[in-house]
Amino acid sequence: MFKKTLIAMFALVALVVPAAASAASNTGAVVFSKSSKVGDEVKGGLFAVKEGRLNQLTEDSTDTEPNFSPDGRTIAFARGGDIYSIRPDGSGQRQLTSGPEVDSLPKIAPNGRYVVFERRAAPGGPANLYAVGATGGGLRALTSSGDNHDAAFSPDGKWIVFVRTSASITAANGGGNDDIAVIRSSGSSPRRLTPTAGIDEFAPRYFAGGIIFSRGESTEGPAAYADIYTMRSNGSKIKPQVRGVGSAYVEDVAPNGKTLIFRRAQGLWVKKIGRANARKLSTLPDQSQTSSVFSSDGKRVAAFVQAEDEQQLVSINVETGRDSQLASGYNFDEGEGTVLGPVIDWQPVPHRR
Repeated sequence: MFKKTLIAMFALVALVVPAAASAASNTGAVVFSKSSKVGDEVKGGLFAVKEGRLNQLTEDSTDTEPNFSPDGRTIAFARGGDIYSIRPDGSGQRQLTSGPEVDSLPKIAPNGRYVVFERRAAPGGPANLYAVGATGGGLRALTSSGDNHDAAFSPDGKWIVFVRTSASITAANGGGNDDIAVIRSSGSSPRRLTPTAGIDEFAPRYFAGGIIFSRGESTEGPAAYADIYTMRSNGSKIKPQVRGVGSAYVEDVAPNGKTLIFRRAQGLWVKKIGRANARKLSTLPDQSQTSSVFSSDGKRVAAFVQAEDEQQLVSINVETGRDSQLASGYNFDEGEGTVLGPVIDWQPVPHRR
């Protein structure tokens, strides 16, 4: 307990990321998870980088999948099959869920009042979407059949888009057909938007004109492929955005809903949604599955990239493609079996107009 208190105090002094302080410097912390084997012990937790300094926020190696609240004052994350939250300085830890189920991938609602997450009866099993209050309590199921995962909120928080894997197909062949579906944040009015057979739709995100998603074969292995499409929020007017030259997978959409980043052929690419051409921003590490994310002003992207035979956490200027290290001199590959991510997030901060 004493050691954990010291870590939290050190993070509070060195990181200094409350929203008011962040507004002054016009930048927020980039938070990610990392675990490494040190001798016979696995160590890790959540880490934050701000203004060139790297600090450890938690010290449980199972901590992963951090997600900031819209005001930047809370981080929800998964730990050992439950959902927790902390402040961005590592203090104020709360346990939001408990029990034998496996809870993962928390997303804080745009109003900051509750957290949506995936719940499975056992690791690798089908999931349903649940919601819990941002300070705990009020647990409720949003879906109850099939395999429902990869949720994302609409900007106004009234709708949730997600991937639904057909339960009947899953039972028949051990695979499944992934479709895009939506549901009200209350759990009512579920609707499947892409009732296609023999092809998967996945990785949905809202953008300024509706929903953007990947379409192809979502399973891992040599048969996997994907193109990127958009559609209106009701599922109509499906249009291609990126297709034909290597598989393209949606990573993130800028807060203004007009720009996309995606990965293709070990590269990170950016594209204005519409008829604009895509541009390569950087090279990603081989076999990397760690996400990339926009800053809250949409002008930069945080990503783990491959440079000088090592992984570096960088901030990439979307317009110029120039990058700068967020934690210069730090080796993110340290330790045997180092695992980064798969989720990183960038703290939202107020921006002057």
